[in-house]
Amino acid sequence: MRLKVLLVGGGAREHALAWAIAQSADCEALYCAPGNAGIESFAECVPIAIDDVEALTLFAQEKAIDLVVVGPEAPLVKGLADKLRDIGIAVFGPSANAARLEGSKGFMKDLCAQQNIPTARYQRFTDPAAADAFIETLHPPIVVKADGLAAGKGVVIAQTKKEARRAAHDMLSGNAFGAAGTEIVIEEFLDGEELSYFVLTDGVSVLPLASAQDHKRAYDHDQGPNTGGMGAYAPAHLMTPELEQKILERIIQPTIEGLAAIECPYIGVLYAGIMVVKDEPYLIEYNVRFGDPECQVIIPRLQGDWLEIFAAAANGWLESVKENIRWRTDTALCVVMAAQGYPGEPMKNTTIKNLEVAQEAEDVIVFHAATRRADDGTLRAMGGRVLGITAMGADVAQARDKAYKAVDMIDWPEGFCRRDIGWRALPKA
Repeated sequence: MRLKVLLVGGGAREHALAWAIAQSADCEALYCAPGNAGIESFAECVPIAIDDVEALTLFAQEKAIDLVVVGPEAPLVKGLADKLRDIGIAVFGPSANAARLEGSKGFMKDLCAQQNIPTARYQRFTDPAAADAFIETLHPPIVVKADGLAAGKGVVIAQTKKEARRAAHDMLSGNAFGAAGTEIVIEEFLDGEELSYFVLTDGVSVLPLASAQDHKRAYDHDQGPNTGGMGAYAPAHLMTPELEQKILERIIQPTIEGLAAIECPYIGVLYAGIMVVKDEPYLIEYNVRFGDPECQVIIPRLQGDWLEIFAAAANGWLESVKENIRWRTDTALCVVMAAQGYPGEPMKNTTIKNLEVAQEAEDVIVFHAATRRADDGTLRAMGGRVLGITAMGADVAQARDKAYKAVDMIDWPEGFCRRDIGWRALPKA
């Protein structure tokens, strides 16, 4: 089975996916839209925007693509998978209807209510006065979420009722997140420790993947503004076989069954944001794609053929590949290097040097995010999160030490990173 593959996306998540797909003996050709300077080593990059559904569909048709692997959520919510399936092209990624799990916070919470999935108490609102009344029934902190996609920024954890009312009014007015906030979800705050959990599904069968733990704040000791993620490690230190079984039985399986019951079967990777409260899992959110940077620590730990697995999920025969799955016992840890100014306005077009040296470090893979190769051959940083330095080790401490050793080899004065990735999993001093 030789496959021509189109990978959609251009971040470090997609670099990790390209790295994995290109290693498969089944990969005849790999294209990536739009890609980046790192992905160019594994794929032919084509200048098509991730949300240009028509152009992506036409390209896939012209190149006789056998399988499309979609990295980010935006094209899925816009219906890319539907368009491709309509013309007979297999897609690793959910339909627009199923992608509402991420595209609409309200849809996700309503599904939880219907399926008795443990989650925070909530209500949906379009009217500010009704939102104010519900806020009065809650104890701070209070969580206010824009219903639609807001580039990972549509959540406010309000420390007071006044702050919650202000956030709700800003969202509903359209000032905060535009159309994404014209409907909101308000929910109680769950006080626990968070982890990410990933499965693959073909709509019926479920293949558990792995857990990971992300680090959202920009600076050490969980200080500073929220970001898209400044680093991650896998597996998460608080995951146990008992907790995993609870997540699968109480959260994942009812979700897959609930979607199938309303005739929108879920195909692809499903990423559950889980809050663990007194050893019990609660669903915070769903994402309809691999996380970034979680993808960069999950992909390298699998001993198997990722392309075979993606194709099996896309074509409905996931059950047949389960016996081929083996995981390395090592820990993987990723440190994100970002441009100064991130998560605000990052410095752009700065030069990164010595990356080749870092890439040669023991058990290290450097994944590119916002990079491009300039005409003079230099590597330039072109966005907020720019590099993901991933290392493997016997445990979190060893993986961390290898990753930071590689980070220190990189010559990029305009970049920064957190120095405490994996801190929750390390012994207390």
